[in-house]
Amino acid sequence: SHSNINSAAVKRARNDSGNKVSVVLGAQWGDEGKGKVVDLLATESAVVCRCQGGNNAGHTVVVDEKEYDFHLLPSGIINTKCTSFIGEKQSLAVQFRIARNKLKIYRKKSELREINSKFIEKSQNALFFGSFITMFMLVHSIGTTKKGIGPTYACKASRTGLRICDLMADFSEFSTRVKNLVLQYQSMYPALKVDVESELKKLKDYAERIRPLVRDGVYFMYDAIHGLPKKILVEGANAALLDIDFGTYPFVTSSNCTVGGVCTGLGIPPANIGDVYGVSKAYTTRVGIGAFPTEQLNAVGELLQTRGHEVGVTTGRKRRCGWLDLVILKYAHMINGFTAIALTKLDILDVLDEIKVGVAYKINGKRVPYFPANMEVLQKVEVEYETFSGWKTDTSAARKWSDLPPKAQNYIRFVENRIGVPIKWVGVGKSRECMIQMF
Repeated sequence: SHSNINSAAVKRARNDSGNKVSVVLGAQWGDEGKGKVVDLLATESAVVCRCQGGNNAGHTVVVDEKEYDFHLLPSGIINTKCTSFIGEKQSLAVQFRIARNKLKIYRKKSELREINSKFIEKSQNALFFGSFITMFMLVHSIGTTKKGIGPTYACKASRTGLRICDLMADFSEFSTRVKNLVLQYQSMYPALKVDVESELKKLKDYAERIRPLVRDGVYFMYDAIHGLPKKILVEGANAALLDIDFGTYPFVTSSNCTVGGVCTGLGIPPANIGDVYGVSKAYTTRVGIGAFPTEQLNAVGELLQTRGHEVGVTTGRKRRCGWLDLVILKYAHMINGFTAIALTKLDILDVLDEIKVGVAYKINGKRVPYFPANMEVLQKVEVEYETFSGWKTDTSAARKWSDLPPKAQNYIRFVENRIGVPIKWVGVGKSRECMIQMF
């Protein structure tokens, strides 16, 4: 009967749910140490993906005392036994930029060359690009990281962007669209001079070089999820408070860097999302302008900046520093549903006599029961702190929970209990070995 057919279909669907995808996301304003967590998990993963953002991200990984900075590529690419995939909602680092009224191609040459020579040639698999990536646009040189991320997403939303699949198709049609796009921007910027033919020649060369690496992302991810049992890892870029919809707008990035961006960036269903790991420093940092309630514009902030080497991997700008803010961590958890937290850079707090943690916001002496969406309101909040005695002990050599001083353990447990999410890792240094696994 029809009801029996439906029952059989439902049973098949349940049995064919596929592999779950583990996700690593930033829980603050970025720079939390996501690359380190991804690198750690990638050692056991078959596929590692980036789902959104672009080369505005800056993830640092240290392996065998060598430091690697990743911007566009998944940090897991260091594992030569796994496949790395750049998903559909990334903006590829081959972008036209307007500078001094001249058009030039911006390329992240050094990253691609270094990774090609050190990892891809050793890999059993490869690095793959999704065919729907918006990879080409014209950009007036503005923005925070000045990598053209915002204009790329704007180009996509206005339906004028060109994608990898366009570059892979009829090149004469692609060339026509490029020329039309150049004319469009020349009408906006009359002084713009473009050697279109020269740039098209370069792009045609790039097309053939990356053609073997391009896959339809939906089919690629479906096959990974529904194929043989394997671990699949997704590396989020940026962080919850930089999300275009839920972050501290307008001082945000241009993509969804919360968990929803995993589904829309890779073309996978929510049912296949497994563990979602949030990454947070043991204090808080932020690059650029925008509200920052727990910022310390004093000796404490300077100490955190100096000890933590808080300089942006992508921009080279000094990061603003302050106490850990549990209001934003709880807010990030509400959106992402973290199953566990990685708390990084605990060792930076080792020398402090006392350590504060922001636990609530007040306006006119009254607690605010939510994270303010309006930035003018957020700028006005007064932070309520809990104060802890510092442990005044070097934790950088700790490799298990019992190695940490009791006061450091109390600090970690307080954070864990307040946000209601277990802390799975505690970071006390740069390398993989410095990540203490709790369970």
